[in-house]
Amino acid sequence: MKKHLLFFLLLVLSFGNLRAQFDTDHYIAPYFASTTGYTHGLYFSTKSTTPFNVEVYNNGTVVHTITGLSKNNPQVWIMTTAQAQDYVFASADADALTVTNRGLYTKAVGTANDMRYFVSLRLRQSAHGEFLTSKGKAGLGLQFYAAPAPLTYNSSSMNFTAGVLATENNTTVTVSGYNAGIRFVNGPATNTPPSYTFTLNKGQSVLVAGEANYPANQTGFIGAKITADKPISMTNGNANGMFGTANTTSGSDLILDQSVPVERLGNTFAMVRSLTYLADASNVEGGLVVAKEDNTQIFLNGSATAAATINEGQYYRILSNNYINQGNNHYNMYVSTSKPVYLYQLLGTGTAAAGTNTAGYNYIPPLSCYMPREVDEIGFINQMPSHTGTINMKLNILTESGATVTVNGVTPTAVQGPYPVTGNPNWVSYDVPNVTGNLTIVSNKALTAGINGGYSTAGYGGYFAGFSSVPAIVKQTGECIPGLILAVDDIYETYQWFLNGSPISGANTFQYSPTVPGVYTCTVSISGCAPVTTPQYEVFPCPVNTTLDVNVCGGRTFDVEFSSSTQTIDLNSIVITTQPANGTVAVDNLNGIITYTPNPGYLGPDTFTYGFQSTVPIFFDSESVTVNINVVLLETTDDALIACPFNGVATYDLTTTDVTNYPGATFNYYPTLTDAQNGTNEILVPAAYVSAAGNVFVKVTTPEGCVDYATITLSFYDQPAINDAVMESCFIPGSPVTGEFDLSTANVGGGLGATKDYFPSLTDALNNTNQIQNPFVYLSSSTEVFVRVYTANGCYGIAKITLNVILPNYSSVLQDKVICIEDRTTLDAGPGFEAYEWSTGATTQTISNVGVGEYWVLLTTNGCKTMQTVKVNKAPEVIINNIDITNNTVTLTVTGGQLPYQYSADGINWQDSNIFTEVPRGQNTFYVKDALDCVPVAVEITVPNLVNVITPNSDGINDYVDYSALRYKKNLTFSVYDRYGIKVHEANKNNDYRWDGRVSDKKVSTGTYWYHISWTEPDAAGTPVTYKGWILVKNRE
Repeated sequence: MKKHLLFFLLLVLSFGNLRAQFDTDHYIAPYFASTTGYTHGLYFSTKSTTPFNVEVYNNGTVVHTITGLSKNNPQVWIMTTAQAQDYVFASADADALTVTNRGLYTKAVGTANDMRYFVSLRLRQSAHGEFLTSKGKAGLGLQFYAAPAPLTYNSSSMNFTAGVLATENNTTVTVSGYNAGIRFVNGPATNTPPSYTFTLNKGQSVLVAGEANYPANQTGFIGAKITADKPISMTNGNANGMFGTANTTSGSDLILDQSVPVERLGNTFAMVRSLTYLADASNVEGGLVVAKEDNTQIFLNGSATAAATINEGQYYRILSNNYINQGNNHYNMYVSTSKPVYLYQLLGTGTAAAGTNTAGYNYIPPLSCYMPREVDEIGFINQMPSHTGTINMKLNILTESGATVTVNGVTPTAVQGPYPVTGNPNWVSYDVPNVTGNLTIVSNKALTAGINGGYSTAGYGGYFAGFSSVPAIVKQTGECIPGLILAVDDIYETYQWFLNGSPISGANTFQYSPTVPGVYTCTVSISGCAPVTTPQYEVFPCPVNTTLDVNVCGGRTFDVEFSSSTQTIDLNSIVITTQPANGTVAVDNLNGIITYTPNPGYLGPDTFTYGFQSTVPIFFDSESVTVNINVVLLETTDDALIACPFNGVATYDLTTTDVTNYPGATFNYYPTLTDAQNGTNEILVPAAYVSAAGNVFVKVTTPEGCVDYATITLSFYDQPAINDAVMESCFIPGSPVTGEFDLSTANVGGGLGATKDYFPSLTDALNNTNQIQNPFVYLSSSTEVFVRVYTANGCYGIAKITLNVILPNYSSVLQDKVICIEDRTTLDAGPGFEAYEWSTGATTQTISNVGVGEYWVLLTTNGCKTMQTVKVNKAPEVIINNIDITNNTVTLTVTGGQLPYQYSADGINWQDSNIFTEVPRGQNTFYVKDALDCVPVAVEITVPNLVNVITPNSDGINDYVDYSALRYKKNLTFSVYDRYGIKVHEANKNNDYRWDGRVSDKKVSTGTYWYHISWTEPDAAGTPVTYKGWILVKNRE
């Protein structure tokens, strides 16, 4: 793995909330005590009005739970002596330079929107006390410099101490940079090594300490360098210690505080003098500066001249005379440096009358306009564990000039501040004496606040403020993509997130959830402060964790490949991270193959883990694979298949056999054992293997290459005993070539319980397609159908059913007849039928005396009845279509009937001709009959009186032609034409069917004219009659 990248990731992920001590997670590393008898308590307070709980962990186990923490309701956990010794301190030499499980981690749990809180570890005995403030996640880092107070008294009851607490597994911690003459507790008496390295898991710690009775130990550990490859928390100081420059035999005390990593350091500071009496000559008041870089200059109170220049790991002691009285005995000091440094305020409390000034110290955060605007709230400020006496406590406030400040809603008095800070006009200070209870300090500008005080011979101090000179990105949820939420503190006014230096559109809140790997930063700003950008935060994709569960019967190889990433694997990155317990693994980095080999004779579970990453330089994908192995023997068993035969063979699915339960095994099938062993003549379609009864063989191969063989026995079920059948059916009327068959009645065998499926063809029966859905009513012509007859085992045979349709048998004798309507006749169906059934009810071969009509007869042959219809037709009627009369000649036009016709004028005497001459004028009847000699057809006609000459001279004789006597005739017409065929007159009822030789009232010329007369006789046939003739018109010229 590219560990340097992962370490940087862990470093960035572990930086805390920018309001350092006000956080959701806190870490308390242990300390080493040269004096004991302390009561230890954890004090919790918050500004949240919604109660929440805090769980306290030691080495991953919850050892205490704070419940109902909320504003104005701080909580305390007072530890027993045994708990304190297990969790926060050690005093036995054997516990130094040794990895132990001491240390505490606290975590908020609940549903409140804001579950940040302050935690302080307070230690008390009758003569000593200390107030250690947790810095939250801001106290976590990879590099620290130790800053115990310089010891000014040679005593084994005094020491330096540094305790380191790991937050991740496999954390490597190195301690170096100390004086070569140091003698560590539990270390060698001589030849102290130049460095110590420890490996810690999450929740474990190591203590480094040295007692003051060795001169090198008094200052030799100041500036020691502590580094780690994963985030750690560090507590440092003295337990006990004394740093007074005079009267060093008294006033010793606990001198402890939690350190911060180097990236939290700054170079401008301000301190307010504590409660040591002003005439103190021991310099209990002052400061301790530790450099992390060479050539670091230190300036006091704005002086242009450096008070000192120190190198990495060196320290400078600021004496109390550098405090400036800003009035009303309010003393403060401004400290600036050319490079970031640690500054611890040395402080104490005491009076001249008491003769002692007990010591204490606390870490001073660097000034920044990005500090918070409130400290809300510090709980039980004047309490110490199990203490019942008076505690003298003073509140110190630093804020920007011009700020409005309140303490518990009350503005400090003019005596309490503000006071200028010489050398930095941008900041002012306050001190509020005799504070008690719970404190909330609010400013409308950047703010930091601390307390100092004590009781009897105990002095201590602590700061509650943000380490915000450099805003930092922290992980709020998750560790990597996906699921990672980044955040900066929500105290700023503007936010802009960047990915690889480019602004992210819409990413303008204090939180951001990355979707792609890369380098993220966030630029923030607040009124009155220049925008600042966080350090770069590298976001990585989450490592993929996969699991393989495999059976192994011997050695097995694994191809290393990503399960989802498309990046190229760095073969050199393949490493075994967990070795198997019951075998060995070998990595072929050249080909990306891992080989596992179980120990000889071992059967059972085994596990190993390997990891790898891609060749991408920075934002690489990685994967960890856990391989769960079950080492087993390959065992096979023979099996058998039984199937239904057809034509001496059956189809077998060889893949359904169960010859082994070995996971992942492959199977190859062969007709003989020799073929299986040699890999020849493999059965290519084992799921549909057609064979006679016998044996086939299967070769079983495991993923690891183990091979064994098994036999598969093939046998037949019994086939059904079947036979073909023949069925007959009478034809269906209306479809004379079709019969209706109940196929289920065909006797094709099969025995009791056999089931049958019917098919229209042998092909369909063989392929089991187009099954006849209703075999009980099957309509078909004469043909063959086929039936699958199944046994209870599902085996079948195919039988043929021949279908014969008995066709209709008609009489060739029985024919239609034609008779006169008044006649009768006999119908004969002919011989050869089993039975006759006439529509008249007769059951004889013939029926007699039948008239015109339609008759049927059912003729039975082989039990099937054929209906035959016969008609006795009326002879066609003779129809006189037209009668033509020319003078005295009548011509009859006849149709219908049956030729030849005969004609008569009296119904007695008959002639073959249809023309009658010399027919008398007036009414005449004519008769016609055909060859059938049926009743003659008669027609009665009128032969009009024919006039051939008219002399229209008005003499009353032949003045006109008059056919008014025919007016009763139907459709009567009378028209006159000249010799050119032009109609000159048309008589009608208006002129009474007369013509007087005039046209349009003018006489026509003398000459011959032609006329046509027609009408329809009123007989049943409506016989038309036409009369033609000429007429001579004589007109007097």
